[in-house]
This record gives sequence, C-alpha cells and structure tokens, in this order.
Amino acid sequence: MLPAQNRMRSSGDFRATIKHGVRGKASSLMLHLQSPGDAEQADQDSTLVGFVVPKTVGNAVVRNRLTRQLRHLMRERIEDLNAGGSVVIRVFPSARGRTYDELRADLDKAWDRAARARG
Repeated sequence: MLPAQNRMRSSGDFRATIKHGVRGKASSLMLHLQSPGDAEQADQDSTLVGFVVPKTVGNAVVRNRLTRQLRHLMRERIEDLNAGGSVVIRVFPSARGRTYDELRADLDKAWDRAARARG
C-alpha cells in the first residue's frame, strides 16, 4: 500500500502529469513521469503516484487486482524519484492476463524508457 501522502487524487495532477511528463511504454502499460522541477509540481513536497485502469481492462475485480499489484510495485520504486515528482501509470487491456512478474518486467521496461527520455 502506498502511503496517503504519495497517492494522487486530484484530476489536475493527473492531467498535468500526463500532459507534461515524459512517457515510457511497455506492452501492457504506459508510464508518465514528471520531474519535480516542472512548473505545476513546485509546491508539493512528496512524490505522487496515480493509476488509470479503464473498464476495457476488465471488471472491477480485475481492475482492482491490477491496481493493487502496481501499487505494491511502485511502493518499491518510490525512493527512485525525487520529492515533488509525479507518476501516472495507464494500464492497457493487454495487462488483464499478466502475472505479477510480467507486470514487474513491463513496469521496469516503461520506467527505463521514461528515464532515458528524461535524460
């Protein structure tokens, strides 16, 4: 479980991170990574993480299971981000049948691609 201070709740935060963040794509998800130096992120002191899991992925049970697994994976990586940054993970329907290890590999791949794009 992510600490409450790290959960993204505001639609404005989601919108800003998706619009201004760098992207990293894997087969089952897209990661949007926004650095703390960006204009709209200057006022927060903790890293925010949000998840977008649309209904096309599956029913509520499937969506909640994927969200829980990704939340746990992000908890391990939260120290890799500087305070004030934000991450949004968009899940694709292809994630439906993925195992935990496959999700971890996809997240690592997307994370590496976003980090390379950020420089």
